[in-house]
Amino acid sequence: MVELVAKRYVKALMSQRDNDSLNLVYNELKTIASAFNDEKFISILSSSDLSVEKKVELIVSFLDNGSISVVNLVKLLGEKKRLDIIPEIVKELDKELAVLSNSYTGVVYTNKELSSEDMDKLNGQFSKKFDVNLTLSQNICDYDGIKVDIDGLGCEIGFAKSRLKSQMIDHILKAV
Repeated sequence: MVELVAKRYVKALMSQRDNDSLNLVYNELKTIASAFNDEKFISILSSSDLSVEKKVELIVSFLDNGSISVVNLVKLLGEKKRLDIIPEIVKELDKELAVLSNSYTGVVYTNKELSSEDMDKLNGQFSKKFDVNLTLSQNICDYDGIKVDIDGLGCEIGFAKSRLKSQMIDHILKAV
């Protein structure tokens, strides 16, 4: 539900704007969204003791010289009691900017660190395959194999040792 509402705000932000002004708005909103990682800030926003105007004033104070678009957006979100969807708006705006610039980010999940050469190969192959500018980062976790997840493209490719083992056992049992 929140995603749908955020998409509407992003659509309104994107209309009648060029890439430079969109990037400015994105960076300002990203600055504001970083405050949502602090529990004290979230408790201030959810407090009924503060007026909406004070909450909006607090959020706008995070920006040195905020653009009129962002200030008006924050005021509108305050009026509609939707200040809590700012991080979701930033996510949706990030996705839309990635589509416009044809550049995406992805994550490679493995259980051991890949060399920079291997990462460059993966990055090059996927960039070529999807005809996009791609930046891959590593996430070392307990995944038994390798998985590449490119969120903006909706692409997830994985190879797991356990799955290969079970498929080989099934194949051998069917052959017998």
